[in-house]
Amino acid sequence: MSRVLFASSEAHPLIKTGGLADVAGSLPRALHALEQDVRLILPAYAECKTRAGKLKPVASLEVNGQRVSLLESRLPGTRVKTWLVDCPLFFDRPGNPYLDPDGEVWPDNAQRFALFCQVISRVSLDQAGLYWQADIVHCNDWQTGLVPALLTLAAQRPATVFTIHNLAYQGLFSYETFKSLGLPPHFWHHEALEFHHQLSFIKGGLVFADRINTVSPTYAREIQTPEFGNGLDGLLRHRKQALSGILNGIDTDEWNPGSDSHLPQKYNRRSLGKKVINKLALEKTFNLPEDAERLLIGFIGRLVEQKGVDIIIQALPELVKLPLKFVLLGSGQREYESALNKLARQHREKIGIRIGYSEQLAHQIEAGVDTFLMPSRFEPCGLNQLYSLRYGTPPIVRGVGGLADSVVDANEETLEDGSATGVVFHADSAEALLDAVQRTLSLYNDKKSWKKLQLAGMRQDFSWRQSAQRYLELYQSARKANPCPIGL
Repeated sequence: MSRVLFASSEAHPLIKTGGLADVAGSLPRALHALEQDVRLILPAYAECKTRAGKLKPVASLEVNGQRVSLLESRLPGTRVKTWLVDCPLFFDRPGNPYLDPDGEVWPDNAQRFALFCQVISRVSLDQAGLYWQADIVHCNDWQTGLVPALLTLAAQRPATVFTIHNLAYQGLFSYETFKSLGLPPHFWHHEALEFHHQLSFIKGGLVFADRINTVSPTYAREIQTPEFGNGLDGLLRHRKQALSGILNGIDTDEWNPGSDSHLPQKYNRRSLGKKVINKLALEKTFNLPEDAERLLIGFIGRLVEQKGVDIIIQALPELVKLPLKFVLLGSGQREYESALNKLARQHREKIGIRIGYSEQLAHQIEAGVDTFLMPSRFEPCGLNQLYSLRYGTPPIVRGVGGLADSVVDANEETLEDGSATGVVFHADSAEALLDAVQRTLSLYNDKKSWKKLQLAGMRQDFSWRQSAQRYLELYQSARKANPCPIGL
């Protein structure tokens, strides 16, 4: 058994802005099921304290002049012990973990997450009065990036794993901010935390962690190239022996069409014909004409360039000429929201748009659409394509990152051997997207081939148990690589 401190800036169902929360809410539970002593630690945002249930103060410490309390609970719905880092000045405020209510970045994010990293380090070294010491500290994204660096200052320390969920977000701040945080001067170096005359939180993980991983094997390869490396590809190539990729899992209890309470009609592989009831209900929700036969395409996600939303907008005027309809749920850049709303007004019987997010509607879209569209420019893992496969909704994806690792393109050979699960395209263009949709239409009109595609996807195993086993192997590798292990 390993003692694992799992550090994240968000975790579902306590607080969520993206896929990191899904991982942090599921992987610790899967590790616990594999009999690991795993503890989750995250900031005590107001929303977390509300959702955590009964909280018990278990420790108090001073960090950078701030009085910090540790509040203990269980991750809701699990037996995973959870510690919330309670510093009201930094975490008890409106907005989300990173942005204020107006969508602007909190100006003190460096101070907030530096304090969080200091607390994580002290907890892992049993310097917080909890009488528990970690063997492994598993850090996630830039908000925890300073932890592996800080732990190198200890004579003996736990092994460290740093997971990149999205390399585009790096935690960059000024030199003045670096000085204000009281970090050791030797960290200001291009082989440490300095990155083009800025402080880079993420480099703390990339330079100092015993093992680095990301959330799909293909993305682990991609980020070693200039196209996907966001300026850090050279460092990642330098550390390639320590770098690997593990595809995320999904919560197969929450995402199960056979028991999903959000759906008008539950179904499974043996009752796949009932899926159409969800389609008709979804069309009604979006005020579209109810039509069981016409192809219905769905999209859920942030309306940003990464997700290829501009390509969707370019393609929609041509897509609506085809015998299909399109529904979208998401929010993001205002110009994309405006363009999509305008197209929906122009094509009321073909396009349905909901700006915002609803967990219930997200489940209903996965179950109700015939195919799910993900034309991402890059996608470290992606979760919606995994949900889609589980829901018998063959996805249309661009062949990048985790999309390439989880969807098998339908061609003559893969349809013949039964391995095809969706439609994959490669070019970053509206033309390539249109071609992929036309291929999908042809498949959809061949009911026998389409059902084969659906069933192949539904048979895939994307449970967290499989991924958690690979993380255990990664933890063992990190412990072997740790030059200053505890207990020697």
